[in-house]
Amino acid sequence: MLVAKSLKNKNIAEYLLYMWQVEDLMRAERFEIENIYSKVIDRYDQPENVKQEIKVWYENLIDMMRIEGIMEKGHLAINNNVILGLTDLHNRLLKSPKEAEYTATYYKTLPFIVELRSKNKVKETAELETCFSALYGMLLMRLQGRDISGETQAAISQISNLLRMLAAKYNDDQAGVLDIED
Repeated sequence: MLVAKSLKNKNIAEYLLYMWQVEDLMRAERFEIENIYSKVIDRYDQPENVKQEIKVWYENLIDMMRIEGIMEKGHLAINNNVILGLTDLHNRLLKSPKEAEYTATYYKTLPFIVELRSKNKVKETAELETCFSALYGMLLMRLQGRDISGETQAAISQISNLLRMLAAKYNDDQAGVLDIED
């Protein structure tokens, strides 16, 4: 909860990846809050009342995952809504003549997105979700200590550049200082 709040305010892309990790953590712990408490929450250097708030946050996420039917796979609606909002912003940026740098970065990233989408079983996956899935996959590979090819690292680097720019534009948009209209 504390990490999520901080990331949501600082970097929306990192927030989304963190939330996907939280979803997977809860699945790995079979949604048993006591396991999550002992393995995650209790390790926070926080007073007990804050730990209890964090526990309630996890319990609420578990309830939402049950209600939304994503106990085995998929993402919470709140996380899917982040991607939808970012996609809307992404499309607005691409249409803006004031965003030549963002557009150039997107077109430099596009071949990697197309290649990743061609390998994906679900062909309708949105471009940004494909990007986030690639970053999340890289994170998992690193955690598993797997070797990552130079080609994959180059693709991830380019995708990261795009998402980093998008996250910064998101912050500007949220602050009301993004000027992309003609």
